[in-house]
Amino acid sequence: MNKTITVAALCFAAATSGAVAQNDPLRFDPDNFTRQSLTMPGGKQVAYKAYEGIVYVKNVEDPTYQTLNIYVPENLADIERVPILLRTYVGGYMASTAKSPSPSDATGRALSEGYVVCIPGSRGSNSTIERDGKTVYTGTAPNGLLDLKAAVRYLRYNDQLIPGESDLIFTDGTSAGGAMSSLLGATGNAREYEPYLKRMGAADARDDVFAAICYCPITDLNHADMEYEWLYGCTNAGVRHLNEAQAAISDELSALCPAYINSLGLRDKSGNPVTADNYKDYLKTFLLESAHRALQEGCEISDTVGFTFYKDKSGPMGGGPGNRQHGGMRPRVDDGRGAPSFGPGNAPRFNKTSDFVTDLDLDKYLSYVASVTPLKTPPAFDQMGVLIPTPSPENKVFGNENGEPANFTEFSLQHRLNDRSAKLSKDMDQRVYLMNPMNFIGSGKSTIAPNWYIRHGAKDRDTSFLVPVNLATKLENDGKNVNFFLPWNRPHSGDYNLDDLFNWIANTLQVR
Repeated sequence: MNKTITVAALCFAAATSGAVAQNDPLRFDPDNFTRQSLTMPGGKQVAYKAYEGIVYVKNVEDPTYQTLNIYVPENLADIERVPILLRTYVGGYMASTAKSPSPSDATGRALSEGYVVCIPGSRGSNSTIERDGKTVYTGTAPNGLLDLKAAVRYLRYNDQLIPGESDLIFTDGTSAGGAMSSLLGATGNAREYEPYLKRMGAADARDDVFAAICYCPITDLNHADMEYEWLYGCTNAGVRHLNEAQAAISDELSALCPAYINSLGLRDKSGNPVTADNYKDYLKTFLLESAHRALQEGCEISDTVGFTFYKDKSGPMGGGPGNRQHGGMRPRVDDGRGAPSFGPGNAPRFNKTSDFVTDLDLDKYLSYVASVTPLKTPPAFDQMGVLIPTPSPENKVFGNENGEPANFTEFSLQHRLNDRSAKLSKDMDQRVYLMNPMNFIGSGKSTIAPNWYIRHGAKDRDTSFLVPVNLATKLENDGKNVNFFLPWNRPHSGDYNLDDLFNWIANTLQVR
């Protein structure tokens, strides 16, 4: 609803907030703030009210992480309804404290735009408490996600007291935080989480959000191993240099992926089915789009990484490749889109005004990506006990409260136990289910965010390109407003090109 707070209402809230807070531990106190300021990169000073250390559940298990901070600019945006940016700093599925806004990421930019910012803490794979003389791990899945959902509920529960609109929450996160943002966007009000949230003492309110901003989301974890090997298997005998045992695991995982791709029922923008048979051509369209835009913006692209270039006067309509100008590649300054030059120093140089890209040798391009940053060895995510005993961060987050990591795919469990009949427990199945947004999109089981901004760098190898492409495509097929792009030459990173992001936010607010 459209929130309107009159002067009289504000005075009443201020007069009664202390008494209300004593009776209701989840009631926001609008008087409990300090005044702070932030200096933005251009020198602009942004003054704001800081509400910090707010407990967002009644039954706190881990006080180090289960708090949130809210920052309200002194000069709220001069728009009818002010959005709230909820920024999670989760990384590697580890715990994250409630942090302060930064001038170098979306939190500072949001404050300078006059938006309200919320930064919640959340438990993760490394969060522990001492209980009865024993170390207890508090952040096993899905606890980190539950904390963030409880933070959303807190904002909605206190909608009339907190400036900004709880119906306009934009979540933002990178890597595992991008996965959390995608989960917040995909699982709104899903009943499967309700028993957990009630036990935590979360506010009695909705937890759906208006928009999800997802940078390089490390998600779809129970299929990520097969997606990684299916895509990057072409590099096994070359750049990747797998040994015999690793190559065998890679081949086994890769063989599982086509059935999963086909099970998704994806369709392209023209309504054509996207299957394992044509998927790589579908992926190429996104990489070609990235290269096209990079050339338009003045980037230089080597012809050693798989792209086919043409001049506008002698391209496909003219019958062949244009004349290339050779010379050393000029160093460029990163423009925020991941635009610096790459490749050998004597690579050919192309003219941004006349060159364009017509095709891509995907295997060659993937070999380039693998040569920039070494690929993960198989299995990339559920690695514990398959070829090495070392657990991955994901094994730890799916472990137990004693700190013992666990397999979360039957493939890895069976290989670790050397028992092809081994099955995950019902509890593990449920936890894995709750941590995958793909299970909810299009299912009718949740309130899906209507707006999505998804970015994954065009040379980011931390997970397969299939993960963000599948996520974006499934959301588009479900009728959502999706802005998806593979930024050129961008590695694993987030909160970049903030002009693009905040233009998208502004446009999204206008068309809501």
